Amino acid sequence: MSTELTSNEVPHRLVPDDEFDALCIEVENSSSDNDNALTDNPWLYKKLGKYPARRHARKVAKELGVSSGIVYLPGQVERLYEDSDMTFEFRQRRYFYYLTGADVPGCAVTYDIGADSLILWAPRSDPRSVLWYGKFPTPDQYLAASDLDLVLNVQSVTTYLRSALTNPKNTLYVLSDDQAPNLSFPEDLIRARFDTTLLKPAMDRARVIKTEHEIALIRRANAISSGAHKAVLDALPKCRTEADVYAVYQSYCLSRHATRQAYPPIVASGANASTLHYTDNNQPLAGRQVLLLDAGAEWRCYASDVTRTFPLTTTTGTALCSGLDNNSRVLGFGKEAAAIYRAVHRMQSECIAKVKPGVPFYSLHVHACRVAVEELLRLRILRGGSVEDILKKGTVTAFFPHGLGHHVGLEVHDVSGSTRLLLNASLSSEADDPLWWRPAVGGRKNREILTPGQAAMLYRDAAEFSRSGMVSPKAAERQILEKNMVVTIEPGIYFCREYLDAYFLRHPVHSQYIDAKVLNQYWDVGGVRIEDDILVTEDGYENLTTAPKWEPEN
Repeated sequence: MSTELTSNEVPHRLVPDDEFDALCIEVENSSSDNDNALTDNPWLYKKLGKYPARRHARKVAKELGVSSGIVYLPGQVERLYEDSDMTFEFRQRRYFYYLTGADVPGCAVTYDIGADSLILWAPRSDPRSVLWYGKFPTPDQYLAASDLDLVLNVQSVTTYLRSALTNPKNTLYVLSDDQAPNLSFPEDLIRARFDTTLLKPAMDRARVIKTEHEIALIRRANAISSGAHKAVLDALPKCRTEADVYAVYQSYCLSRHATRQAYPPIVASGANASTLHYTDNNQPLAGRQVLLLDAGAEWRCYASDVTRTFPLTTTTGTALCSGLDNNSRVLGFGKEAAAIYRAVHRMQSECIAKVKPGVPFYSLHVHACRVAVEELLRLRILRGGSVEDILKKGTVTAFFPHGLGHHVGLEVHDVSGSTRLLLNASLSSEADDPLWWRPAVGGRKNREILTPGQAAMLYRDAAEFSRSGMVSPKAAERQILEKNMVVTIEPGIYFCREYLDAYFLRHPVHSQYIDAKVLNQYWDVGGVRIEDDILVTEDGYENLTTAPKWEPEN
C-alpha cells in the first residue's frame, strides 16, 4: 500500500513501515528552493484592484433597512503602553476597515445613505511627524486604492456631522455609545438623533457574505500561509525546537510582505498539542511524535486560518531533530499518532465534502462527532456502548471539545451575523449536565467550545431532522451555509490529561465509555488537528487552503 501526497506537487509519499509498525512520510528529493511548490500560486501576485468600500457601504445600508441617515465610524488611533512612550502595534478597527480599506490611524468615515456619498476623513501629514514616522497617504492615493467619493481632512468631520444633522430626516448611526462623536449637542437632541443599536448587527449581517474582493484577499492570505507551512515541512529535519519552526514560518511570511499574523501562531509538539491555544512555542522537539502548526497570515486586514499536523519521528524511531541527513529524510507517524491522524483526516474530508449552500453547519459538526466516535471505538479508546449511546451522552467532547469551525474574514474568528454556526440560546443551559464545569477561559464570542450536554443536544436535533425531515425551532436558530461564506473545517482529537482526568475519567457517566488503560498509550500524541478555509460556492465548495496535507488511504 502507498499513497501519493496530492497537494501542490509537494514530493512526499505516505508509506507503511512494517518493521516499526508506523505510517511514514517519505520526502523525496526536490529543489533546494523551498518556494518552488507554492510560490507559483497566482494569488501571490495577482492584482486585486480597488477595495470595494462603496459596495460594502451599500450592503450595510440595505441591512439597516433605511433610506436616509449618516453612518459614522471612527478608526483606531495609536495607543501607548501603560507608563510608556512606546505604542502598541497598530491594528485597525475592523468595522471601520470594512467601509474604507484604509489601514491608517486617526481616520474616520461617513456614509450618507440618501446621497450614497462615502467620505474618508484622514489626517494630514505634519512635517514633524514625517521626520519620525514618514508621510500619510495622499487623498489621491486613498482614492486609487479604495472606492471612495472623497478624502477630506479629519479635523473637519465634526463640522460635517453637525451640518448633516440639521436635516431632520437624518439619524446618525454609530456602533456604540463610546464611538459616538462629541458634537456638543443638548443631551435630549443626542438621544433623539443618535442610534447606537442598529448599525452593529447590520454590519455583522453584511460581513457574513463576502464580496469577491474579500475572497481574493483571503485567497492571498491563504497562499502565503500555505507556502509558509510548506517551508516548515521542508525545514523540519534541521529544526531542533518549536522556536526554530516558528522562525521558519515567520520568515517566509515576512519575505512575502505579510507582516502581520491573523492570530498568535501555535507551534505545539507532542503533549503541547493537547492545549488548544498553546503559544509558548519554545520547547525541544526531541522525543516527541507530532508537531501541530496552527498559523495563518493576514493580508490587508483579512485573515487565514491553517492547521497541519506533521510527524516528528523517523522510521528508526529516533527523533527527527537528531540530525537525519536532509537528502534521505523519512518522516514517520508512530502507530498511535498515525491512527489519530487517520481519524481526524476522515472527520475533515467527509465534512468538507458535504459543504454546499443550504446545509446547516451544525449538521457537519454532528457528522464529525460521529466519525470521531466510530474511530475511537475502533481504537478501543472508547468502549461499552454503541456510537449512538456515546453521542447521546456527549462523551465525544472529551476528545473533540471545540466547534468544527467558524467564519473567516476581517477577523480570524469572524462575525456570524444574526445567527450562530452552532450555539444559540437553546444551547446555553447546562441543566441536563449539572456536573459540567463551564470554563472561565476558553470559548470566545465567535469560536465555540462545547460541553457534553450541548454536544448531545446537537446530536438529538440532527437525529430528529434525519428521522422526520422537520427542523426543530432550536435548530432553525442555527446558521445555514450560503454562497460566499468562508468557514473553517477544523476537526481535532486531543489527549489533554488534566482535562480528561478531571471532567471525564471521574464522571459517573462518561467514565464508563473511556478505557483508561488504552488511553495511556495516547498521552504522548498530544493532539491532531487539520484545518482548511472553505469557500461556499453556488453548488458546493472550494478549498482556499493549499498547504501540503497527507491523504492516507482508507
